[in-house]
Amino acid sequence: MVQILAGEKGVGKTKRLITMANEASKEANGCVVFVDDDSSHMYDLHYSVRFVDTPRFIMESPQVFRGFVCGILSQNSDIEKVYIDGLNNITEKVDEKDFVSFINELDSISKETETDFTMIISCKGEDLPSEIQPYIVK
Repeated sequence: MVQILAGEKGVGKTKRLITMANEASKEANGCVVFVDDDSSHMYDLHYSVRFVDTPRFIMESPQVFRGFVCGILSQNSDIEKVYIDGLNNITEKVDEKDFVSFINELDSISKETETDFTMIISCKGEDLPSEIQPYIVK
């Protein structure tokens, strides 16, 4: 399953994502991973949530980020949930076509690996492409 929390900056998306990750860590039989574009929220997460910060890795495209996510999944077949904060900052130069393709590929990966992905996009949900609308969490 792929879920997107969309909204403008400052509406509480990150706080909600952290809460979701912490709750998932209490219920998960496997691992929970939190990917972020900086380390400022590392200590807001439960100690059992695996924190991955991306600044030292070059993420020039959604394909590179997809490979990064696949690398995380390949290290542990027991990952149940992946939370991604700051997707806009991780893959800054993304056009609409590439973004739609990335989400579709992530959905395929999710089904294949039985891993749920929840991510934040800093823009209004209605501004996202129509192909993305089914993934948006209200």
